[in-house]
Amino acid sequence: MLTQWIDQVKELARQAGEAILAVYHDPARSGQVDYKADDSPLTLADAAANRILVAGLRAIDPQIPILSEEEKHQPYAERQRWQCFWLVDPLDGTKEFISRNGEFTVNVALIDQGRPVAGVVYVPVKNIMYWADERGAFKEENNRLVPLAVRQSQSQRIAVRSKSHASPEEEEVLAHYDVVDSIAVGSSLKFCMVAEGKADVYYRHGPTMEWDTAAGQAIVEAAGGKVYAGSQPGQHFRYNKENLRNSSFLCLGFDHD
Repeated sequence: MLTQWIDQVKELARQAGEAILAVYHDPARSGQVDYKADDSPLTLADAAANRILVAGLRAIDPQIPILSEEEKHQPYAERQRWQCFWLVDPLDGTKEFISRNGEFTVNVALIDQGRPVAGVVYVPVKNIMYWADERGAFKEENNRLVPLAVRQSQSQRIAVRSKSHASPEEEEVLAHYDVVDSIAVGSSLKFCMVAEGKADVYYRHGPTMEWDTAAGQAIVEAAGGKVYAGSQPGQHFRYNKENLRNSSFLCLGFDHD
């Protein structure tokens, strides 16, 4: 369904990225950080990107609801009737933004019947666009469009880990998958590393929210991988739950036995 709008959504992500970079490169504004009720950081860049994305998605199709991290969240009594909706994280990796390592992204996903069927992940600092729809998963960099596919490695696997969140439980899970090396990156880039074959497994034990994972999951699964709820393959990771907080999840870039 996103195919007819993919260019518009990618352009919105670029515009949101430009707004983020305008704050990022302005010392007077980039250091202005507030904190939400859950103690997560909120910058001027989060708000600027959110305004662009929400207005733009409403213009594409006002009939499709939008659930954004930075908007007031609709009650579940209303949301549970949604068959299709946009799920948005205007600035994923706010801690990476604040620490100025460049590893933050703009995330937009289309959720249909609880599954992410298409998604866009834009990396403003590097001007790299990852996206997926029913045609597959792709990466755009330096005016080149490259199809993405998971590595399907059967041994000597590489794990991707969070820079901001780590847990001892990760070691226990990764021990089952012949992991010989690991890389650490921020935000939804971890999903993108699996989708383009630079990593094979990503396990997250700590809490995330639905908008943190949806676009990345869409890209991984369009590239041939899978994302499961919990610490082992089995239950598919679904969206629009009553509680928008995610469980732990396992992302694999290979078929499991």
